Amino acid sequence: MTHAPQIKIPATYMRGGTSKGVFFRLQDLPASCQQPGPARDKLFMRVIGSPDPYAAHIDGMGGATSSTSKCVILSRASVPDHDVDYLYGQVSIDKAFVDWSGNCGNLSTAAGAFALHAGLVDPSRIPDNGVCVVRIWQANIRKTIIAHVPVTNGQVQETGDFELDGVTFPAAEIVLEFIDPSDDAEEGGSMFPTGNLVDDLDVPGIGTLKATMITAGIPSVFVNAADIGYTGTELREAINTDPAALAKFEAIRVAGALRMGLIKTPEEALTRQHTPKIAFVAPPNDYLASSGKQIRSADIDLLVRALSMGKLHHAMMGTCAVAIGTAAAIPGTLVNQAAGGGERQAVRFGHPSGTLRVGAEACLVGRDWVVKKAVMSRSARLLMEGWVRVPGNAF
Repeated sequence: MTHAPQIKIPATYMRGGTSKGVFFRLQDLPASCQQPGPARDKLFMRVIGSPDPYAAHIDGMGGATSSTSKCVILSRASVPDHDVDYLYGQVSIDKAFVDWSGNCGNLSTAAGAFALHAGLVDPSRIPDNGVCVVRIWQANIRKTIIAHVPVTNGQVQETGDFELDGVTFPAAEIVLEFIDPSDDAEEGGSMFPTGNLVDDLDVPGIGTLKATMITAGIPSVFVNAADIGYTGTELREAINTDPAALAKFEAIRVAGALRMGLIKTPEEALTRQHTPKIAFVAPPNDYLASSGKQIRSADIDLLVRALSMGKLHHAMMGTCAVAIGTAAAIPGTLVNQAAGGGERQAVRFGHPSGTLRVGAEACLVGRDWVVKKAVMSRSARLLMEGWVRVPGNAF
């Protein structure tokens, strides 16, 4: 009996925001994986250690959570006026598929830093000391992200005093700008797929819920916490250890995906777990974050809890934060109502790990709301670099 030897592929393990992922340069991937298809998907699943019926990722680089089961490919830009293409794959933990339907806002931070680490940015654009503006083409959703990456002595500055709730240690601040974050902006459509700021969403087995469905940052469905029996102060254990609660949220997500036109049948949702996101909102209230930190209602505008890949997120997905900031800026949405209503250009919300501020400016153009840019600060750090090894017959 013959056994396939392992092969090694240049790779970098990075934290971006409150996520971690395995980063590759496109040119370093095996030839069969340099284009979309089954070979690439199989490679990334094997790198992460999926599908894993034990949900532990013992035999891979994944961390058995949606925040740590990610792969990223960067290459030189394919579109004018950009530095790099950034392609993101969300690897399912217990099922054999990779979801390419959306972006990871947290790893967008690391994409800017990795572009410099990997030599993909024109050296003439990198200052010796200062901030390098990295122009990223997000290839999954065909949008521009601008990362302001601090540089010291010509290298990415990774240490600093910027603190991000959900991340243990401080690091250097990276400011992200999400340009024209609405998914439908290029096609002339509305960022509200139903045409409404608030809809009555019929959810089989649950009933009719008020919902704001928006496509800014990432397709997202927002419902009121009180309407589904929650306060908005819940931590992960309250949701993720309750199978009935997870089933309820998945039913809401599927109903929202159908209403938004993202899927045609409920069965399609099984292969589109990354989008849409489902989140619930509530007015400010005091609570203890997962770290034990006291969050005061006076310090936040609203509470938000969001699910990713079927589980309550330990902090907040960056793309969902863009959706939160955008929806908060538009009077009448459930997010805006939870924040107290009115016009606003920034919002600070409470999530399970603490708080996050995100800014967005919205304006009404004709009958449609338009958001030109959303802004937030994150951090990134290179954790390990070298090669990742996988069996040669894995893909």
